[in-house]
Amino acid sequence: MITHPSFTVEPWCLRETELNLDVLAQSESVFALSNGHVGWRGNLEEGEPHGLPGAYLNGVHERHPLPYAEAGYGYPESGQTMINITDGKVFRLLVDDHPFDLRYGRLVAHERVLDFQSGILSRTARWTSPGGRTVRISSRRLVSFTQRSVAAVVYEVEPVDGPTTVAVQSELVANAQLPRFQGDPRVAAAIESPLLTEEYFAQDTRLRLVHCTDHSALRVAAAADHVIEGPQSTRWTAQCEADVSRLTVTADLVPGQPLRLVKFVAYGWSGERSLPAVHDQVDAAVAAAVSTGWDGLAAAQRAYLDRFWAGADVEVEGSARIQQAVRFALFHVLQAAARGENRAIPAKGLTGTGYDGHCFWDTESYVLPVLTFTAPEAVASALRARHRMLPTARERARQLGLAGAAFPWRTIDGAECSAYWPAGTAAFHINAAIAMAADRYVMVTGDEDFERGEGIELLVETARLWRSLGHHDAEGVFHVDGVTGPDEYSAITRDNLYTNVMARRNLISAADAAVRHPERAATLGVDDEETAAWRDAAARMAMPYNDTLGVHEQSAGFTSLQRWDFEATPPENYPLLLHYPYFDLYRKQVVKQADLVLAMTECPDAFSDDQKGRNFAYYEALTVRDSSLSACFQAVLAAETGHLRLAYAYLGEAALMDLEDLEHNTRDGLHIASLAGTWIALVAGLGGLRRYGGDDGRQALLAFAPRLPEALSRVAFTLLVRGRRLKVDISPSQVRYRLVEGEPLVVLHHGEPMSLTADVPVDRPVPPAPVLPEPQQPPGRRPVGLPIEEEDLAATPE
Repeated sequence: MITHPSFTVEPWCLRETELNLDVLAQSESVFALSNGHVGWRGNLEEGEPHGLPGAYLNGVHERHPLPYAEAGYGYPESGQTMINITDGKVFRLLVDDHPFDLRYGRLVAHERVLDFQSGILSRTARWTSPGGRTVRISSRRLVSFTQRSVAAVVYEVEPVDGPTTVAVQSELVANAQLPRFQGDPRVAAAIESPLLTEEYFAQDTRLRLVHCTDHSALRVAAAADHVIEGPQSTRWTAQCEADVSRLTVTADLVPGQPLRLVKFVAYGWSGERSLPAVHDQVDAAVAAAVSTGWDGLAAAQRAYLDRFWAGADVEVEGSARIQQAVRFALFHVLQAAARGENRAIPAKGLTGTGYDGHCFWDTESYVLPVLTFTAPEAVASALRARHRMLPTARERARQLGLAGAAFPWRTIDGAECSAYWPAGTAAFHINAAIAMAADRYVMVTGDEDFERGEGIELLVETARLWRSLGHHDAEGVFHVDGVTGPDEYSAITRDNLYTNVMARRNLISAADAAVRHPERAATLGVDDEETAAWRDAAARMAMPYNDTLGVHEQSAGFTSLQRWDFEATPPENYPLLLHYPYFDLYRKQVVKQADLVLAMTECPDAFSDDQKGRNFAYYEALTVRDSSLSACFQAVLAAETGHLRLAYAYLGEAALMDLEDLEHNTRDGLHIASLAGTWIALVAGLGGLRRYGGDDGRQALLAFAPRLPEALSRVAFTLLVRGRRLKVDISPSQVRYRLVEGEPLVVLHHGEPMSLTADVPVDRPVPPAPVLPEPQQPPGRRPVGLPIEEEDLAATPE
């Protein structure tokens, strides 16, 4: 989309200079506003035309039966789908009796701007009605980071060329008509009119609707109040019915005399509280918002984002598109999580209903690493959401005949929602991702209260799962059989290497945490015998390796499989899962997304430098990237193994996934994990960030190995680490490390320890990258993010 002529490239905003209905649905996703609790898609205020109307509350969903041709033990019975709740951003405008609809009359000018610093979406339009009257319409909207339940809109209309009578209808709308759903009719039935009316109200300038879902039994309330500014002729009335509560404001206007409405909207929901309780909650929240006022909300929004950017900004010189893209990415990652407050982070955030609003493993593996270093309070919230799922996860493990907890592959409230078990239940690696996220959070923040509480319980229960899922063979080697790793083109394998190395880390982390907190471990039933069994399994974990090829195997026997016939696969047949049976994919050497490559980035100490180089080259030739989750970690390993041009290209693909609509499904919501991957590719890839050790004043807490590709002249980023703020500023020949604030910190620069003290910068040279032949991708599957001038990525340097 960013290459569409109506979108400009600017460092701190996303600007659309004219309205194009052919990318309307995509623009609704990229212009979405959220705080992790409330989400509004970037729909036009007048409601139509639209691609996908959307207002969401994190956790609000409806249940529906899951289809099976044949019954089977342990199959999940119900699916969950995030639903479109009461929409509070709707304004309908009539100009001299003509409805403001961009498909009629003449749209003279139209611009939308999403400002990453203010957190406000602004819109201006000039429109001539079919009757010949021209008006200027403007709006500003925000979803508040500081008042969790609140969103607000300023809507203003002014005549340009003569007296005009206008009517503005500000609405709360439930059960809005959605585009026809193409898929399971049971899912369609669940989302078509999911809200059952419980209460509707309209009086003076106040509106309210309360509904309940049918099957999930969740109560949802929305309330609105208004501040109206206009000429003396301004009048208003309020009315309501089951699914619409409406304030209609009329005024006779002349040029220079606008009508202005400020609308404050508050949301609340619960599966337990009574109607009066939820009703009172939203009334109180909207009253507080009115008291704060638009200017107060906007000022608090700016202050919140100023604090965020001070500890999170990434500066890029050499590519204006990458600079814009990384700030766009960070803004949306923050929006997905900031005020989630013990709710899971959906794969699309609250920007659309893609993946039914489910949370997957990519929350812990992609999103939380970014937030750990930039907004750690949001990470604690997301991990507490997983902790809340523990009772359901324990029950799921028992159902599967396992100990500990088996976390769901995809879920909203903790119940498994994946009907396809080879790529669902069998993907046990989600448990290790959760454990690693908890371990990472404690290491980077030093939050011992969390570790003694939710953290150690997550580590213990996931460790118990691995010990019961795997087994020792006759020679004592520990194997994990019948699992699916990140590569969903290889299912039900033995010893998926990513799963094994992540499980090994999980087992060791749990044992170490039990030693640090013996009393807490004892309350969980952990004894010395159990921790010894964990350490023994970790020490004897299988690591499949092909001695002839000199590479690790993605899973046991993988390198002996027939290679996929890439040369005979036409470009239009990607993604492969839509054109070939899984049976064929599962028995060939073809990789959907980074798997063993991901293992080498998440557990780098498990591989030597030579092994990383050989492994990366081997699997690069097999990886088709039929997933948005692949490019960013391929960028990290490309950078680490010295392939900086390739790393830059993969950075571009991750960064522009939604801005360029590379997967052709941005209309369904943003790819939050790929957006997070932009930061990962820059900071862990080009910056070489790795976790290293402890923080006792002698050991390095973090390690860096920065190098820049030729296309970039500077990359600088800031990290929050244990109450400190560290800035790393990379140029082609030198790196400057500056501890902006906080106690002294030890870090590694290309293996060299350095002690940093506040406001005393330390400069170090950047060693040259090795000159190596660049690995080949499958035919037609080179990175598509960015061309690198005239260079051919497949060429071998001289």
